[in-house]
Parts: sequence; structure tokens; C-alpha cells
Amino acid sequence: MERARGAVVPVVVGSALTALALSGCGMSLFFPVVEESTPVPEEVGAPLEPFYSQVLRWDQCGEFLCSTAKAPLDWADPSADDIELALIRQPAEEEKIGSLLLNPGGPGVSGYDFVASSLDVAVPEAVQDRYDIVGFDPRGVGRSTAVSCFEPAQLDSLVYGVAPGARGSNAWITGQNQLTHAFGQACLARTGALLENVDTESAARDLDMLRAILGEERLDYLGYSYGAYLGTVYAGAHPDKVGRMVLDGPIDPSLGEPQLTLAQARGFEAALRSYLATCIPAATCPFQGTVDDAMAMVRDILDAVSRNPIPSTDGRAVGADTLLVAIAAPLYDAQTWPALDTLFSTVLAGQAEFALTLVDGYYGRTPDGSYSGNLFEALRAVKCLDYPAQNNVAVMREQGKALIDAAPYLGAYFAFSDLSCLSWPFASENVPAPITAPGAAPILVLGTTNDPSTPYQWAVDVASQLESGILVTRQGDGHTAFNKGNACVDTTVEQYLLDGVVPTADVVC
Repeated sequence: MERARGAVVPVVVGSALTALALSGCGMSLFFPVVEESTPVPEEVGAPLEPFYSQVLRWDQCGEFLCSTAKAPLDWADPSADDIELALIRQPAEEEKIGSLLLNPGGPGVSGYDFVASSLDVAVPEAVQDRYDIVGFDPRGVGRSTAVSCFEPAQLDSLVYGVAPGARGSNAWITGQNQLTHAFGQACLARTGALLENVDTESAARDLDMLRAILGEERLDYLGYSYGAYLGTVYAGAHPDKVGRMVLDGPIDPSLGEPQLTLAQARGFEAALRSYLATCIPAATCPFQGTVDDAMAMVRDILDAVSRNPIPSTDGRAVGADTLLVAIAAPLYDAQTWPALDTLFSTVLAGQAEFALTLVDGYYGRTPDGSYSGNLFEALRAVKCLDYPAQNNVAVMREQGKALIDAAPYLGAYFAFSDLSCLSWPFASENVPAPITAPGAAPILVLGTTNDPSTPYQWAVDVASQLESGILVTRQGDGHTAFNKGNACVDTTVEQYLLDGVVPTADVVC
């Protein structure tokens, strides 16, 4: 399972049931320039001055304003080449506080599309009234200069393919490594030098440049899940530029890939238990008995489709990895748990189509077989630069045993995540470490107690690592906390963003 660390939107591990629909954007060439942004002066040195001093020209695109910024391809060599970053803005309706940059997660989710079609999911009207809401596609993503790898049919074979051999066997590992090697080489051939420069640290430098050319002295920012991680990295690199920053469902930067995977396996297993506890008493539930009985049955289903994938009418099949994504997607939001009733009922009946519909929504695959974005490609490219992969199969197997101990029903299918980056063209040079951001303005860190994708403990740890971190806890199920119907959380965040009111202590909602 190629796991996004999470997002608020359906196409990633958010409420993964529908794809984003873009209305009226992407048409900026047909409209005159309606506005220009004035950058704030920044002392950044001669090589970076052209980027920090550029003037954004905003065109009308449907109900929004759209623009394109230039950023260095490689921040270590800014004169070598540049890339484009796609931006979309909804202007404030009332007296403007500033620009609030928004990132919905991933990595690989289009912030541009998110603002265009799903803004109310993330940002309450009161905040929209007082801020210019700015969405952007990070480097490597969507409408920005993007990672490109496979044609759709080839991508299908990787996303939905079933590797030969028993999971974890030498033959299976060899097959997986061959697939990922071919994918990485295709990414390199089609993407070029950008592939080496889509790491989160580079994206955070882009974020600082965007702050300046939007005319803001400090960064006001709302980041969900991976977007919260991007904000955390930004705060560590530019603590003096932090304005009002909300990190919702963050990722602990001190953890490596094995620790993150272990925590996610536990998180999804806990979320599945919560779903089953509500499902079993209902007449429509496909499970009976206790929650433990149902959990064991889910594991048996995964084991069965691992041995004998369920074929579909379009030639694809549902194996264990595909089914795990189909299970995970609705767990991001309790409102989408009923989809799991249909999922398990159809899979038990030997039908693959509904499971594939859920996974298609997760990855942005459309009914005609094309992909609406590049989530899978961008996700892997960023992950492989952010997290070092180790090549010791014996260690992978030991980690697999630890996953089964921690999450006995789902853990086996979270194992061997290092294989996805083992033969990637560029090795990660990042060293996971706590981020403290000394001197930064107060930062709100939001966590949900039964969040499957970014477990609550990560929010606790990020808030404690940041010198100015303040923890806001939402007690409940689902991924992320803000604008999810919890009045306590929403009031705390809105007062902070709108009036600069900082809680005097951690908040429990």
C-alpha cells in the first residue's frame, strides 16, 4: 500500500470517495490581468533576488484569481534552471488580515484544485471573509512543474498489480523491486532533474518565497497532515517568519519510515475497530460476533485475496494491497464508514468493482482509465527523498514481525515499505530529527485522538518539540480536527487566526 500520510480531501487518504472536480479554473490565458501582487523587500542575496522580487500577475479564472510563480529548480544552484508553481486565490470579502496559504496534504495533493472545488471543507466562512485564501500546487505536483512517470495503463499495473509469489518471499521481494526500479527509471526519464528536487525542504523554501511575493512579512498558514509537516519544516527553517500557523494532523519529523509505518498500522487498526463497534449491532453489517471476531475475519479476507485476487470486469484485480487501500480510505472520516459495509459485503460475494471504485477515488483514477492528477508519482518521489530506505531484507522481515505484534490484524500488509524506495534514482539525505523552531510565534498543533493516518501521539510530540507549540486536542474519530463540527476546536482556531488570541495552555475539546 502506497500510503499518503493523509489529507483532508478524497483523492488522498482523506474521505476517499469522490474525486476533485475543477470548475472554471485553468482558463487564465483567456482573461486579462486583473491584479498584481507587490512583493515585500527581502535580503536574500543576488542569486535569489529575481525570485523573491518577482511580481505575480493574477488572472480571473472562474470565481477565483490564478497566477504562476517561478522558483529555482535547485535552491542550492538557483541560477541553473527554474520551475513553475501554480497558484489560486480567493480574495477576502471583508477587511483583510493577510494571505492564508493552504496545503491539504499528501504529498501529492493539488492545493490549487482543493481551493477551487473544496475550500469550504477546510476553511470556515469567517476565515475566508478576512483572509486571501491562497492554494498552491507544491513542486512536483499537479499544475506546477510536475513529476511524470508512467502512462495510465502502466501506472495501473503498478498501482493495482498483484506481485507473484507469497508476500515476503524472495520471489515476491525481487518482483516488487523490479517493478519499483522500472518505475523510478521512468520517472527519471520523463521528469529529469526535478526528480532530485521535490523534497519537503525544497518545498518549504518555495513556501517562503511565496510568502514574500504575496507581500507578506510573515507566513500565515493552514496545513493539513503532510501539509502540517511542510509547515513544521518551514517553521524550523524560518522561525522568524512564522505568523499565525495551524498544523492539523502533523507528522513527527523525528521519526523514520519504520516508526511512521508502525504508528499508522496501529492507527488504522484502531480506526477499523471503531468502525466495527458501530457496524456489528446494525442489521446491515456484514460481520457478527465480537469486534475481535470481525477483526480476525478482515485479516482472513486480506489473506484470501492475497492468495487469490478477485478479478474485475475491466481486467484489473483486487489483491491484498488494493483491498487495504479500499479499507483505509473510508476510515478517514466516520461519515464515510457506511461505505465499508458495502465494501466488505461485495468482496465477500467475490465482487471487485466497489473496492476498485474506492481505490480509484483515492488515487484520482477516472472512469476512462486516466488519472486526474499525479498523486501516486508525487507521493513516491517526495517520500523517497524525505525518508532513507535500507536494503537489508532480514531487517525488513524483522520490522514486519514488529508490525504484526503491534497491529496483528493489518500489520502484515504494512510491511516492506522500504521496497518502494530501495532502487529509487536518488537516495534520501534527510536525517529525521525533532524541529524546535526557536523564537517562532505561537503555533497551534491540532491532533485527533483516534486519527488513523496521523496518530494523535504525533501531534503531542510535535507540539512538545516546537518551542512555541500549543496542542489542541479533538477527542474523536477521523483524520484532522479543524472544521469537523467540533465547536471547541473551531472556535479556538478561528479566534487565533482572526484575532490573534493564543490559548494560555493546551486545549482539550
